[in-house]
Amino acid sequence: MSSWKRTEVRRGREYLVQPVSAASAQKEYVCPGCGGTVLPGTAHVVVWRSDGVLGDAADLASRRHWHNHCWSIA
Repeated sequence: MSSWKRTEVRRGREYLVQPVSAASAQKEYVCPGCGGTVLPGTAHVVVWRSDGVLGDAADLASRRHWHNHCWSIA
């Protein structure tokens, strides 16, 4: 990933948030916030739970790519 990850809390749950620069965004993803497409070349964030009950591997496997704005209002 392209930048330093950070921890954020949303609705009482802890998440790891990893920014992805526009230059590093190579694939197309569906944003879970709006259902729209995160296009290649679009800076965005990858988010996954850091406190899930199924363990680190399951949390990492469930990571999702969000538009920056959608994550900021989630």
